[in-house]
Amino acid sequence: MPSPESSPVLLDVSRLVWRAWAGRLPTGIDRVMLAYVARYRDRARAVVHGKNYSRILPGRLSRLLFDILLASGRQRRRAQISAILTASFYTPVARGTAGQPYLNVGHTGLHRPNHGRWVARTGVRPVYLVHDLIPITHPQYCREGEDEKHGLRVETLLRCGAGVIANSACTLASLRQFAGTHGLAMPAHSVVAPLGLEPLWLAPPDHAADRLHIDDDGRPYFLTLGTIEGRKNHILLLKVWRDLAAALGERCPRLVIVGQRGWQCGEATALLDNSPVLRPHVTELADCGDDALLSLMAGARALLFPSFAEGYGLPLIEALAVGTPVIASRLDVFREIAGDIVTYLDPHDMLAWYGAVRDYMEPASREHHAQLERMQAAAYHPPSWADHFARVDGLLEAVAA
Repeated sequence: MPSPESSPVLLDVSRLVWRAWAGRLPTGIDRVMLAYVARYRDRARAVVHGKNYSRILPGRLSRLLFDILLASGRQRRRAQISAILTASFYTPVARGTAGQPYLNVGHTGLHRPNHGRWVARTGVRPVYLVHDLIPITHPQYCREGEDEKHGLRVETLLRCGAGVIANSACTLASLRQFAGTHGLAMPAHSVVAPLGLEPLWLAPPDHAADRLHIDDDGRPYFLTLGTIEGRKNHILLLKVWRDLAAALGERCPRLVIVGQRGWQCGEATALLDNSPVLRPHVTELADCGDDALLSLMAGARALLFPSFAEGYGLPLIEALAVGTPVIASRLDVFREIAGDIVTYLDPHDMLAWYGAVRDYMEPASREHHAQLERMQAAAYHPPSWADHFARVDGLLEAVAA
């Protein structure tokens, strides 16, 4: 009998394929999917769903596709992917998939009716990773109709799933609540497996000694990381910085915003584009490489994370991993992953955020020093992909039994 480490799995890479095809930059979900590709490359066959087809690639083509997706460069990827998908149409249709674990870790295609039909036809044992239920629990921060679409995704994974992976206990609790509200049963197997950090972030803090400086005027800076959208609450930070600039003038600290512009960001981008008061003090970086981001994070006075809702909180973990304090919204999921280490504030309380930044910017800040002490006392150890996949492998073993 094959060991859990060598038994085959079917890995859905549809989202990665189509985003690579379009030349899109990887999102947080994409990075999670790439971690799964790296983990299961040697034992997985790739599953690719298109509009009118579904293919399970043979082992050789799967490994070629996985390697293309894992490659850091984006040149020629479209042609390479096209060649592999074309070749897959000239290979025999995969047989013997009944009972095999099928991993879908990107919410891919779950809102489409043909997903359930494909699962029934192939007899696979689906395992889904649930990132969040935010479109359902907080529809006001999502595109119109996204709550209905995400509801279909969640119903599908509850009806079809043999197992479910949740990135946090809060996400799993939200899923259980949805199941109860809609009279649906939870999958037979479930596990909470916190997302890990890439090896770069697990190096000692002095690995980032060659830090990226925003400029040479010696001012401290604060960092916020994530797509610029309503849910992430950038507008609060920009209003705080407008007041800081008015009060402090040239002493105003810098705010560095790393993230692409997204949904519900009109008010924030209007300030970014048109405010002469903010321009000397706010830096927007739509694209930032991993090494540069590590340097920015390690050199920041604090990471600011004022979101209204999150399913997890990877930037928070990245900050603590390199010893950078965090000022974050008072969310249950943040307390789950960081305990009492960070400074928690109401995401609506602009005065509290203003006061926290004024305090943290000072070299003698008591709260800044206190958080560093809490970090040290807790001997904070960020979750790793090794821990994540140990839990996932146990779940896959149970699903396949």
